[in-house]
Amino acid sequence: MRKESSIHGQWSSRLVFILAATGSAVGLGNIWRFPYIVGEHGGGAFVLVYLACILLIGLPIMMAEILIGRRGRQSPINTMATLARDEGLSRSWSLLGWLGVVAGFLILSYYSVIAGWALSYVFRAGAGSFSGQDADGVRAMFEGLVSDPERLLAWHTIFMVMTMMVVARGVRSGLEQAVRILMPALLIMLVLLVGYAMAEGHFMDGFRFMFRPDFSRLSGNSVLVAMGQAFFTLSLGMGAIMIYGSYLSSRASIARTSATVVGADTAVAILAGLAIFPIVFASGLEPGQGPGLIFITLPMAFGQMPGGVLFGTVFFVLLLVAAWTSSISIMEPAVAYLVENRGMHRVGAAAAVAGVAWLLGIGTVLSFNHWSGYTLFDRTFFDLVDYLTSNILLPLGGLLIALFAGWRMTERSVMEELGIRRPLLFRTWYYLVRFVAPIGILLVFLRAINLI
Repeated sequence: MRKESSIHGQWSSRLVFILAATGSAVGLGNIWRFPYIVGEHGGGAFVLVYLACILLIGLPIMMAEILIGRRGRQSPINTMATLARDEGLSRSWSLLGWLGVVAGFLILSYYSVIAGWALSYVFRAGAGSFSGQDADGVRAMFEGLVSDPERLLAWHTIFMVMTMMVVARGVRSGLEQAVRILMPALLIMLVLLVGYAMAEGHFMDGFRFMFRPDFSRLSGNSVLVAMGQAFFTLSLGMGAIMIYGSYLSSRASIARTSATVVGADTAVAILAGLAIFPIVFASGLEPGQGPGLIFITLPMAFGQMPGGVLFGTVFFVLLLVAAWTSSISIMEPAVAYLVENRGMHRVGAAAAVAGVAWLLGIGTVLSFNHWSGYTLFDRTFFDLVDYLTSNILLPLGGLLIALFAGWRMTERSVMEELGIRRPLLFRTWYYLVRFVAPIGILLVFLRAINLI
C-alpha cells in the first residue's frame, strides 16, 4: 500500500526536488574530481565514454533508487524493511538501507574536512593571497593548511555546523529553502566563471580538449574510471537520493525528473571543465595534474590572471556551495532514521549525527599531519575510510538497489511506482537496471578491489 507522503514532509514541487537532487549529486565530484580525471585520461574521448555510462548506468540506477524511496516514504532503513515485507521478501533487505546510511555517515565525516579546505580558500582568494604566487608558493600555502590540525579542525567544525543548521530545520524550512537559494546561485557562479574563461582564458583550447576525441589515449582502465565516475557523481548508493525520493509527490514522473537531474548534474560537470581548462591552458599549466588541480594549479592560475582575485573567490564559493548541498543530503538519511525510530526531534537528531560525524572527522584531520605516518593496509585513516566507502560500500549499495528493483520487487509494483506508460521505454529501463547497470557496477567494484 503506497503512502501519499512522508512524516518528514514533502517537496512543494517537482522543481524543488530537481534542485535538491541535483544539489545532492553536484558536489566535489563534479567540480574537483571530474575535471582532473578528464585531464588524466585524455579529454574528449573520455567525456564521450562518461556520457554513455551516465545514460546506461547512472540514469537507470537513479530511477530505481527514487522509486524505492517514494514507495517506502521513510528513511532508507525503514523503507527497505517495509518494502521487503510488502513484497514477501526477507527482512535482511533492510541491510541495504543500513549500508547506505553508514556509507553516507562515513563520507560526511571526511567530506566536511575537504569542504573545510574550500571554505578556507574562499577567504584566501578574497584576500588576494594567490596574487603573484608561483607553484612553490601555492603548494607551500596548501601544505601549510593541511599540516596544521587546529586550522583544519576549525574549518571542519564550521562546515559541519553549517550543514547541521540546514538539516535541523526540516524538509520545507531547511532543505527546500537552502536548495532554492544555493542551486540558482551555483549555476550563476558557474556561468560567470565560464564567461571569465572565454574572456581571459584559452577557451578554444579548453573546448577542443574536452570535445575533440582522441581514442588513442583511451584505455580499458579509462573506461572503468568513466563508469565509476558516472556512478559516484550522482550520489547513488548512499541513501541520499532514496530519502529525497521519499519526499517526492506521487504525481511527479520519476523518469522525467531523473532525466532532468542527470542532465543538470552532467551539465555542471561539463561547465566546470569549460571554466577550468581554459584558465589552466592560459597559464601554461598541465590539465592532468590530478587532485592538486583545484587547490594548487588553479590558485596559481588565478594569481596570474586579470580579475583573478574576484573570480578565484567566486570559484571557491562555487566549490563550497556544491559541497554544502551534497553534505546536507548525506546527513538527511541518518537524521530521518533517528526521528522515526528513536522519537527524536529533528534538531536533536541533526546535532547527534553531526556530532558523531565531526568526531570521526578528527581522524581525517589528523591523517594529513600527526597521523600521516600511521597506516593500516598501507592507508592512512582518511585513505582507508575513503577507500571503504567509495570502492566497497557505494558500489555494493548501487548493485543491491539494481537487484532489488530489477529482480526482487514484482514487475507490477515497479510499473505502478515508476508510472512509465510507454511499454518500449519501460522495457528499455527494465533491461538496463536488470542487466547492464549491475554488470557495469560489478566491473567498477572488481576494479576497485584490484581483481581486474
